[in-house]
Amino acid sequence: MKIAVVGTGYVGLVTGTCFSETGNNVVCVDIDTSKVERLSRGEITIYEPGLEKIFLRNQKEGRLKFTTNLAEGIKDAQVVFLALPTPPGEDGSADLKYVLGVASQLGKILQPGDYKVIVDKSTVPVGTADKVRGAILHAANEAGNAIASSFDVVSNPEFLREGVAVDDFMKPDRVVIGTESEQAMRVMNELYTPFVRQGNPIIFMDEKSAELTKYAANSFLAVKISFMNEIAQLCEKLGADVDMVRRGIGSDDRIGKRFLFPGIGYGGSCFPKDVQALVKSSSEINYNFQILNAVMDVNAKQKLHLLPKIKSYFKGDLKGKHFALWGLAFKPNTDDIREAPALYMIEALLNEGATVSAFDPEAMNNVKVLLGDRIHFAETQYGALKNADALLIATEWNEFRTPDFDMIAAGLKNKIIFDGRNLFDLSRMENLGFHYESVGRKIITQQK
Repeated sequence: MKIAVVGTGYVGLVTGTCFSETGNNVVCVDIDTSKVERLSRGEITIYEPGLEKIFLRNQKEGRLKFTTNLAEGIKDAQVVFLALPTPPGEDGSADLKYVLGVASQLGKILQPGDYKVIVDKSTVPVGTADKVRGAILHAANEAGNAIASSFDVVSNPEFLREGVAVDDFMKPDRVVIGTESEQAMRVMNELYTPFVRQGNPIIFMDEKSAELTKYAANSFLAVKISFMNEIAQLCEKLGADVDMVRRGIGSDDRIGKRFLFPGIGYGGSCFPKDVQALVKSSSEINYNFQILNAVMDVNAKQKLHLLPKIKSYFKGDLKGKHFALWGLAFKPNTDDIREAPALYMIEALLNEGATVSAFDPEAMNNVKVLLGDRIHFAETQYGALKNADALLIATEWNEFRTPDFDMIAAGLKNKIIFDGRNLFDLSRMENLGFHYESVGRKIITQQK
């Protein structure tokens, strides 16, 4: 099948590359000339494990191409995916200017009789399919372009997890497709059938239900995370161990084991934006989504959960203190720093008069663009420890899970760790003689 993907950000590049992997001919379209040139040269523009290999293979085979020309990109396509940014506005609503802007362009260049399925792949508010359809028809009418029966608009939300997005796309738990057009159903079913050979469902529904499904899924996961973070705070006050509580409730099939790990809050491109957008769109129809308002409040506070612990240990004065920070990305296996808890922690420490030396396997260049020389960037995780008063952990990269504790002890001024991701075993930290504070577990004090 011939496919166009408009937008080569995270979702667009993964989508286009993975569709080409099953033999489809894909043209990706972007207005960023420099990005298109880099991609055309075989330079991948995002970090995502496993993506580069199939990107280069399909580009070599001629199944994956890039252009800045929208008309050229969609010319022969049977399906056109809109994978465009929908950033949050000041009021929390999703900004649809990029999606609707491209929709208007499509209205001028679609050809009568050349049927295409226009797919909203971006995360968009309920009712966006109707708006996209309206924008296409409005522009077509203004241009005298009689295309009313030449296209359908479909909602096909993505459920990609950064760090495992290729596996998520190639072997999805489910594919959600919102359309009431039988012709569009046939096209989309044919397109996705190779990805669900093991029997996972392609679920057809109306457009609005599909749009809401994406927001509901991400918001529910944000609720689970925030609930466990609240339980962790309760554990700290009661002297309970959140790891034990997590195992106790996670073994209940009705609850499940996933997304029950406490920490210093969620970040990234999806959860914060999607929760905020669902709250905003609910308020527009006079519905107060109380639980999600609470989730946003809990998460905002959780990002700074380590700060009171740090200040308490240093008797309220962090001025002149120097901290090593492991982890800048919002989660491991990505270079995405959007709403990363580490950034909030850095700002708080700098405001207290402290200095920071940070290390992250992938995200440092992105943070350098944001922070410049306000902090030091170490070449290695152990290099960040030099002359630090304590080590702070903000991201659970695998290489941080079993470090050389002798090197940590040698690099730090004192054996002090504040762990926002509960990476280390409490008894081991006690035996090693560290002062170790984590989330929802007892404090391990240094052996004197």
